[in-house]
Amino acid sequence: MASANTLLKKIINVNGVVVEDFRFYDDMDGVKHLRISVRPNAWHQNDCPYCHKRCSGYDQPSRFPKIWRGLDFGGILVEIEHHTHRVFCPEHGVVTAEVPWAYPNSRFTKDFDMTVTWLAEYLPRSAVSNYMRIDWETVGKCVSRSLNDLEPERARRLNGLVNIGIDETSYKKGHKYITVIVNHDTNTVVWVGEGHGKAVLTQFYKLLSDEQLASIKVVTGDGARWITDCVNEFTPDCERCIDAFHVVEWAMEALDEVRKSRWREAYERSQELSKANPQKPGRPRSDDRIAAAIKAAKAKAEDIKNATYTLGKAPEHLSNAQAVRLEMIQATDPVLYRAYLLKESLRLLLKMNDVEEAEKELKHWLWWASHSRIPAFKELYKKIKRHKEHILNTIRLGMSNARIEATNNKIKLIIRKAYGFRNINNMMDMVYLVCSDITVPLPNRKPTAAKAA
Repeated sequence: MASANTLLKKIINVNGVVVEDFRFYDDMDGVKHLRISVRPNAWHQNDCPYCHKRCSGYDQPSRFPKIWRGLDFGGILVEIEHHTHRVFCPEHGVVTAEVPWAYPNSRFTKDFDMTVTWLAEYLPRSAVSNYMRIDWETVGKCVSRSLNDLEPERARRLNGLVNIGIDETSYKKGHKYITVIVNHDTNTVVWVGEGHGKAVLTQFYKLLSDEQLASIKVVTGDGARWITDCVNEFTPDCERCIDAFHVVEWAMEALDEVRKSRWREAYERSQELSKANPQKPGRPRSDDRIAAAIKAAKAKAEDIKNATYTLGKAPEHLSNAQAVRLEMIQATDPVLYRAYLLKESLRLLLKMNDVEEAEKELKHWLWWASHSRIPAFKELYKKIKRHKEHILNTIRLGMSNARIEATNNKIKLIIRKAYGFRNINNMMDMVYLVCSDITVPLPNRKPTAAKAA
């Protein structure tokens, strides 16, 4: 039969300690506690908690013991107590001596921190705090300590970067953004910074050595000027790519601007006809041309108003009703239909694999847009012309920003599960944890393979 001493060591799951005493007690709320008095063995009593080297003692053990929360044992709160003392480390100065069951400056055991981190990866923070019987804000501190232990040198993520994606995503109301850098080859987040713009992205590039900057060959992102400026300044030899999704999005915005303009004109036309030719109550006669003209003008305005999804879809994906509406636009509104054809032509050329053929088509499209007599597409022509080389790079290299857009969705899910973050550093730690290949180990479990990022 195992002794009580062995049982207690198994409960706290720590090696290199000596169990001195234990006791059960109930608190004021009737919750049962198991408090275990322990001390590190003689070989580790004076270790530094940061460099783990043996140091000289600085003072005597404290009068009152320090208490750490451990994982519950059958619903009983487990606590570890120990009279701590300080040591003098030549590198880190006067610090509290290391205890093998907890991280520095923590009031919880390592197993407790790891378990909280594993739960926080999959559950809302409020559920984790309720289940583990800790404060809501404590969850973030547990995650930070565990992440620093699992990945003590986060800067290693910056090694060997070849294809990276840059994007910003909002995390809070009031135009609060973070800038995210993703390694396309590993599908992991390598850097997160608060805010967006050239100043924020410059912080990332200044972290890189000359060798790391030289290894970057492709940078993808949207058409933001600050991304292009940083790429030209720090990595002028790499290929700058603009994701095809964003290019089509620009065309969709221009098309929608044209649709709204044409709807306003059609609506005003129907209103003018109605005011100029007031109709008597009741159904008009079948041969009343004025009533038919008013009805047709209203139907045209309504069809244009409801044509957002029709104009946005590819022709092969239109439903029967949407196909009929598109035919109506083709027959009654040549300006809007021409804008639709411009959008479709741009979308199709971005799918080409032959960059030389794509360049010819893009040259033709630029001429067409500049002569379209549509102001919104004339502005789009200027934007596309400015990014022509970047678009052709995207077609030639077959790169996209799909990975970083998927990462942005993960980040939004992290924020939604937590119902927002008061501390942005806690949010960044969760991003580094979830959007990576780090596997959080659970106590007394068989080691598992690294998760897919």
